[in-house]
Amino acid sequence: MTKHEFEVAMTCEGCSGAITRILNKMGDVKFEIDLPKKLVWIESDKDVDVLMTALQKSGKEVKYNGTK
Repeated sequence: MTKHEFEVAMTCEGCSGAITRILNKMGDVKFEIDLPKKLVWIESDKDVDVLMTALQKSGKEVKYNGTK
């Protein structure tokens, strides 16, 4: 599985909670959230566009930083 890094404009626990709920619904993804650094790492075989679209459902600004 590929590990992707995204920068998400999260400001609080509520924001990271929303991201957690969205990613848990996707299934077949492992993820880590670093709220202070506003980073989300997702390990998945899904296409980057699919992951990006899912993260954007949170209403937050999302930037793809590449694979790690």
